[in-house]
Amino acid sequence: MHAPMHAHVVGAGLAGLSAALRLAERGYAVQLYEAAPQAGGRCRSYFDKRLGVTLDNGNHLVLSGNRATYEYLAAIGAGDQLVGPEDANFPFYDLERGQGFTLTVNRGRLPWWLLRAATRIPGTRAPDYLRAYRLRRAGAEASVADCLPERDSLWRGFFQPLTVAALNTQPHEASARLLWRILAETFLKGGAACKPRIAKQSLAATFVEPALAKIATLGARVRFGARLRRIDCGQTAAERLFFDREVVSLGPSDLVILALPPWNLAGLLPLSDPGLEPRPIVNAHFCLPGDAPLPPEQPILGLLGGTAEWVFARGPVVSLTVSAAESLDAVSQGKLAARLWQDTARALGLSERGSNQSAMPKIRIVREKRATFAATPDAEARRPGPLTRWSNLRLAGDWTDTGLPATIEGAIRSGVKAASAKGACRTASA
Repeated sequence: MHAPMHAHVVGAGLAGLSAALRLAERGYAVQLYEAAPQAGGRCRSYFDKRLGVTLDNGNHLVLSGNRATYEYLAAIGAGDQLVGPEDANFPFYDLERGQGFTLTVNRGRLPWWLLRAATRIPGTRAPDYLRAYRLRRAGAEASVADCLPERDSLWRGFFQPLTVAALNTQPHEASARLLWRILAETFLKGGAACKPRIAKQSLAATFVEPALAKIATLGARVRFGARLRRIDCGQTAAERLFFDREVVSLGPSDLVILALPPWNLAGLLPLSDPGLEPRPIVNAHFCLPGDAPLPPEQPILGLLGGTAEWVFARGPVVSLTVSAAESLDAVSQGKLAARLWQDTARALGLSERGSNQSAMPKIRIVREKRATFAATPDAEARRPGPLTRWSNLRLAGDWTDTGLPATIEGAIRSGVKAASAKGACRTASA
């Protein structure tokens, strides 16, 4: 009987967990290393003592067309841990105009929803939506704004907020090709592929804890507090991994997957810097006196004309997300909290329910300065694939060339690609 091949996966975010899962399923003896005391990376949860509840570090929206995400959840036994509406309904509240509306996409591929004003964005006509196909013809250097110059109701209610939310980059910089890929895999396939979903309990309970339990049953081991400090590489292969308290010598058939952010790789490998610029996301969490006034089957609300783009509700916790949030760097916590609560109270009608509910509750603001890379055309050209010039060393992470922006779906796909890739190529040069 042959001894199992060994795989060393560094980084226990979703890319690393996805890679470890795929390798363990293929019979590898997997060792997973994580510098932090918990897994999940930028998709983690924690108990907040100030609010007295479990919070996610950020809000993540999944669409039903995210194939790799659903396959991952099925593999770890968490296929029932996403919640959302039965159909592809996207409710919005326009803070500037003081009105709500719902974008509703029918299930089939033929877009019958465009024929009804009630299911479209107010002020738009069915032919307006054909502009999306300009993105398909976009050149490699084109931004979203280059392809969609009109600044009308469709731009304000769909293209602009979708670009900011999905790419974490403003439209004048964001890659048109990346936005096209999002649309092609979701909205353009009909409502069955674009139903919005969020974690039922928490990100950890949905994406992380079941994955750790699953890979443990497959024989994988996990080591927390293990920060990789150095890698010794020969001409053709990585030879040793240096962690804080141990040195791992690699055998001739051992595999290494680095599931780390790009800015953490510079001191580890003689790779050329891909030059990916980080972009921030701000999340704010309010704990209301009672459950949030959003129906449990529709716990998501888009905002137009305010500071935040999305409201997520889970029990008494209302969470807001501000993507591409570099303009908020200089805004104090107090001023930002007041602005976000004003948006929340208006959108949820709390200011109309009496002084007890209109007063700002306890809040936790989380600023992720390096939430994603800037999804520009230049960055898209620089993203490396999973293979390196060292035969036993691969890269994973939502910043690698997944064909998608930095999303949960992209992170999971990157882990699968790294675990399944064969051979070696010069995706990054010495």
